[in-house]
Formats: sequence, C-alpha cells, structure tokens
Amino acid sequence: MAEKNTASKKVAEAKKDKVAKSEAHLNRSALVRRRFFRSNTARLGVIGMSIIVLIAIFGPMLSPWGYTEVDNTSFLKPPSAQHWFGTTQGGRDVFALTVQGLRQSLVIGFCVSLIQTTLAAVIGSTAAYFGKVIDKTILWVIDLLLVIPSFLLIAVISQRTGDAKGSIAIFILLLAAFGWMLSARVVRSLTMSVKNLEYVTAARYMSVPSWVIITRHIIPNVASYLIIDAALGFVSAVMGETVLSYFGFGVQAPNTSLGVLISEGQSLTTSSPWIFMAPATLLTLSLIFVNLIGDGLRDAIDPSSKSGGKA
Repeated sequence: MAEKNTASKKVAEAKKDKVAKSEAHLNRSALVRRRFFRSNTARLGVIGMSIIVLIAIFGPMLSPWGYTEVDNTSFLKPPSAQHWFGTTQGGRDVFALTVQGLRQSLVIGFCVSLIQTTLAAVIGSTAAYFGKVIDKTILWVIDLLLVIPSFLLIAVISQRTGDAKGSIAIFILLLAAFGWMLSARVVRSLTMSVKNLEYVTAARYMSVPSWVIITRHIIPNVASYLIIDAALGFVSAVMGETVLSYFGFGVQAPNTSLGVLISEGQSLTTSSPWIFMAPATLLTLSLIFVNLIGDGLRDAIDPSSKSGGKA
C-alpha cells in the first residue's frame, strides 16, 4: 500500500510539473485568455452578450413584421402569436421595433466606445511622451472640455442635424468627443511610468520615430486598461444615448433606439406594459452582460486577483 501511495504521489507530482512547464511557455495574452474564460461571471457575460448580438443581427429575419409596418387590425394589442411582443398605439410590432432599437443602440455604443478609447490612447500617451508644452496644452484642453456642459451641447447640436442617417453619425461623434478626457488622463499617468523603461529609451536613442514608439511600445503596455475602458465606454455610451433619446435629444425619427422606445412606452406602463418592458429588459440585460465582461477582463488582467482562477 505504501508503495502504491508513493507511486501515485510521484505521478501527481509529474503531472503538476508538466502543467507548470506548459504554462510557463504561455505568453501574457494566452494567460489572460485562460483566466478570463475560467471566470464564471466572464463566461456568463460572453454568452449573454452573444445571444443579444445574435438577436440584433437575426431578429429582423425572424420577425414577420418590419419595424415601419403598421397593422391596421391591431392597435395596442398585447403579445400574441401574430405579434410576439404586442403592438403599439400606432399598430407597429413591438418585437420588430425593439430589435431595430437594439441594433441602433449597440452600433452607437460600439462606435462611441471605439472612437473615444482610441482618442484617449493616442492623446494621453502623446501628452506624456512629449511632455513640456504639448503636455500642458493637452491638459488645458482636457480641463476645458471637462467643464463644458456636454449634455446640453449634444442636445442642442443633435436637434439641428439634417437627415436621419446624418443625425446618427453626428450623434456618435458628439458622444465620443465628450467621453475620452478622463480616460486620457489615466493613460497619460500610465505612460509616464512606461516611457522611461529601458527598451523605450533604447528605441529613442536609435532614432525610432516617436509615433512608432508610441504605437508599438507605449500603447500596448497600457492595453489592459484600454480594454477595460472600452467595455465601460460602451456602457456609458449606451446609457448616454438612452438618456438623451428619452428626452427627445438623441436618435431622431424615423430611426429608433431603446431610449426612444422606453420614452414612448413609459406613459403606457400601467395600461400596456409590453411596450415599455421589452426595450427596458433588453437594455438592462445588455448593460449587465457588458459589465460582467468588463469585470472578467479586469480580473484576468490583474495578476493579484483570484476571481479569474489560476492560469
């Protein structure tokens, strides 16, 4: 028995050594990926958000109604086999409207998140890398933009746009233009500690162009923060769009979004709750799942966190 126990211990130790050696050869991205998918919250967020994205992509193909079509025989009807989520007071299918609103909100959130994260990365790293006058000028611009009442400015400008497609594009640019400043400050602080590392100094002495050093050496070192910032930026963009559209300053007709649908359905919450509940539920679930993904990324990137499990 003692010999069997000793042999089993040796086999277990050999397996541990093999796993340790294989994990030692993993690069950082592989370790982050493994920690991310070992997190229950991260997996739940990915699965849930994937389902919502699939609904947004394939929902119009499943619905027998278009979001602009009117059923003259069904005004303000509850959910049924003909209209899965019911109809509005104008006879439009709530499922079709909700899917279209979801698509619009996801596009706005993704585009705004991408633009403002890119701006924060480029501007913040540029300010810290060059320093002196450039750094002071950028910080002055950031402080100026932070005190501007962005909500009112976006509301005024978005109301003066022309066609519907143009209003969406301008709305995205406005949300992104007033959402990068705090992130740029954080990137600047992180870059201050990165730009004095040996390989950055060596690249500078080898006359490597500044933009190459920033894009190849500095920004990748702050990518962990940028990934998390992009997830949070998506949430803030969707919430910003929802709030502005709720008050009539965001997405304009004939386009629709979750904020527009929530605004139209809130007055009928007690009598016809299906108009309000469908977009509100999808909005809430989308924000929850994105937050779960952001938490999973944070735990996977942070080596001191135990939430992501052992890599």
